[in-house]
Formats: sequence, C-alpha cells, structure tokens
Amino acid sequence: MASVVVLDYGSGNLRSAERALRRVGADVEVTGDFHTALDCDALVVPGVGAYAACMAGLLGVRGERIIGRRLAGGRPVLGICVGMQILFDRGIEHGVETAGCAEWPGVVDRLEADVVPHMGWNTVRAPENSVLFAGMAPDTRFYFVHSYAARKWELHPEAPMIPPVVTWATHGDDFVAAAENGPLSATQFHPEKSGDAGAQLLQNWLKHVTG
Repeated sequence: MASVVVLDYGSGNLRSAERALRRVGADVEVTGDFHTALDCDALVVPGVGAYAACMAGLLGVRGERIIGRRLAGGRPVLGICVGMQILFDRGIEHGVETAGCAEWPGVVDRLEADVVPHMGWNTVRAPENSVLFAGMAPDTRFYFVHSYAARKWELHPEAPMIPPVVTWATHGDDFVAAAENGPLSATQFHPEKSGDAGAQLLQNWLKHVTG
C-alpha cells in the first residue's frame, strides 16, 4: 500500500483529500512534518484561498524545499487547486504579485469570464497521452472552485525534450486544468470533490507513481 502524505501547511481541504485517497487504497497521513513529507511514497499539496496566503503557509513548513527536493529525486508530487497554482513562477491577485515555487514558468492571474469565480462542474480537454485522465470519457466532469488560473503555458528555455502533458478547460477563456511533468502533476479542479471521476483520477495517479 502506497504511503501518501497530504501536506498540512494551514490551507486546503485536508480531510476531504485524505478520505478520497483512502477510498482508492492509499495509506494516508495528514502532516506538516518536513521529514515525513519528504520520505513518503507520494505527496499531495492541497490549497484553497488566496495565493499569497498559501505561499506564506507553505514557506512556514518549508514546503517549497520539500517539493523541490522530492522532484529533484524523481519522487511524485500532486498539487490541487491553489496547490497547483503555487507551482508556477508567480501569482497576481488584486494587483499584488507573489513569488511561487517556480517549478513551472508562468503566471497565475484572474480568469477573464462573465462570471467569476468559476464554480461547479466542467469538462476538460486531456491529451491522449495523459496518465491522469486515462480511461475517462471526453465528457467526464470535474468540480472547480477558483477565480484565478494559469491561462497560458510557458515553456522554459531549458525545458526537457519531452514536453509536459497539459490539459485545458474553458470558462470565459481557456486555462490550464491539469498538468503532468515527470514526477510533478497537478489539477486546478478538486478531485476529492469530483466523485467517481475524481477517484479514478487519483487511482490513475497512484498507480502510475507508485507502480
């Protein structure tokens, strides 16, 4: 059974994520302990609320170092919602720019849509080679709650030869709904709130990253 840590840094639907991961067979611990998060088989970084507040909480538990060291060693990390957003270079909310973890280049900013936040069920456009969405129909819906997102994907000048697998969704305009990049994966939607579809995605992720 895979050992999974849901990183507790003061933000996120921790217990919902824990229950969803247990549902698909993971041995889950919710903790902010540096070494436990570093040494587990797979790490989940949730997040809700403001980008700046999430980054402050993450820095408080040295979460950026945990993420960086895990990825450097090829060890899996899954970001959820704002836990995905903080993986980018920076976020801009209400005119305030906050540095992120910079695992991916790019900026997270406000959605351009008639209705914000984007709240409710929506479909996504996943590439055929996606691991997260393997076996799912194109009309599968996932649950979103957000006002900000990465609205374009920027390639780093030193990007590897194999590009990330990027999944898109639309609310007003297009935004990144999920990304898969070696050991690093993330979703803008909440798999833990997405019922059977979310459970399948988590199961796909766990099966891929833990064998």
